[in-house]
Amino acid sequence: MWTLIAGAFMGWGLGSNDAANLFGPAVGSRALRFWTAASLASVFVIIGAIVMGSRGFVTYGAIGTQTLVSSFTVMLAAGITVAVMTLLGLPISSTQATVGAIIGGSLLNASGVNLQPLLKIFLSWVLTPIGGLVAAYIPYKIITLYPHTLVGRFAAHDRFIRWGIVLVTCYGAFSLGANNVANVTGVYVQSGLLSPASGALFGSLAIALGIMTFSKRVIRTVGSGLVPLDPFAALVVVLAEAITLNVYAMVGVPVSASQAVVGALVGIGLVKGVKTIDGRALVRVLFGWLGTPAIAGALSVALGLLVRIIM
Repeated sequence: MWTLIAGAFMGWGLGSNDAANLFGPAVGSRALRFWTAASLASVFVIIGAIVMGSRGFVTYGAIGTQTLVSSFTVMLAAGITVAVMTLLGLPISSTQATVGAIIGGSLLNASGVNLQPLLKIFLSWVLTPIGGLVAAYIPYKIITLYPHTLVGRFAAHDRFIRWGIVLVTCYGAFSLGANNVANVTGVYVQSGLLSPASGALFGSLAIALGIMTFSKRVIRTVGSGLVPLDPFAALVVVLAEAITLNVYAMVGVPVSASQAVVGALVGIGLVKGVKTIDGRALVRVLFGWLGTPAIAGALSVALGLLVRIIM
């Protein structure tokens, strides 16, 4: 059971980082207070993981064979990568950290890496931000063009917006738990240490702990640093992210919440005008995405070799 320490660390880091993707826009636009949003997110992450989280375990299990020792080194590498990026305030992809670490660990095993599931995963990395962008751009553009319709009048009503943000934040947290819990305990389920049910519960509790303890720093980047948000734009961003995650959860492919939400933010920025997008903040985000799988993979290989020497 000692190997679960690394999984708990990874779950804490995922919750700390990806929480910004859930309620950063809501907190950044001042539609919700931090502790209100964090409490709602924690509860619904657990519910989503328990109800739908097991589907992602199959995808990660197909990448490569895991042992109890390799599970520890893989999750430790992913957790360290996510923690470092979180300390830097970068909303990175926890999914990319996990996949990079699994690939690195699998390279050291005799069975090697199965490329077939990786093609589906890599394709999702390209489509996820595009999906978030489209899901946010279309409704926000329609409301901008037709503000006097029934929906447009609702969009201008503060009470409607606030309740809408509460609902989509809960939905987004549910989708995050359903889609991303495999990033925390997928290798443990594949190695046989945890059952899918216990993996979903353990992973979601670790994510919730990260949300409650260390998620404020990344919120500064996603909540208001990339694109200035009004409350209705915040609602659209979180809804677009939640829909994107939920769709991939149903097909069993864990994807990046940060990619979905950044895509949605860019979609809002395109409606408001390209000049509203902070280019420097976007470059920092892209750097985090590109560097994450490479860093996690290299660290996973290094830790795996170190453990072999010690043992």
